[in-house]
Amino acid sequence: MTSEAVTLEPVESPRQRDSARELIAEYLRWVGEIARAQYGLSFDLDAMVESDIQDRSKFYPPSGRFYLVISDGAYVGVGCLKRLGPGVGEIQRMYVQPHVRGKGAGRLLVERLLADARELGYTRVRLESLKALTAAHTLYRSVGFVDIAPYDDDSMRDYQDPATRGRFLDSVVFMEYTFPNAIS
Repeated sequence: MTSEAVTLEPVESPRQRDSARELIAEYLRWVGEIARAQYGLSFDLDAMVESDIQDRSKFYPPSGRFYLVISDGAYVGVGCLKRLGPGVGEIQRMYVQPHVRGKGAGRLLVERLLADARELGYTRVRLESLKALTAAHTLYRSVGFVDIAPYDDDSMRDYQDPATRGRFLDSVVFMEYTFPNAIS
């Protein structure tokens, strides 16, 4: 028995939003536990999930993108792109369930989000990721992301205790992709 190819589907319908909500919550619980255990950080995960699903200006067109990853007929991952500012996008909530890792789903997703960013006119795409997530960093670097200094409009600012901001910045890798021939 062979596995079906990994594909992407934009989040549009109520059913897709429900599946995306479950996957984002799963991802945030997983990454939240890593943040708590390794860095002593906590975030308002419920508020993050609600914002991700309900805020139509965040990941949805016209300025964002929101995908589900499908493998063997099931939703197994999620990934999003949002606008940070003029010419700058941010990849968020990149997640593929463990049993699907190694099938190319993460690469397919990040490449699709970068293609979308270029189509939307972004010249740069940023992201932040816990230092513990080294496999993700390897993927991002393999498509051209480079490490950068922390940026002020990162995705976690509104969901954490301001007193832990310094600890958060010390626990995260900030990265950026600049499109070739982009004029910043």
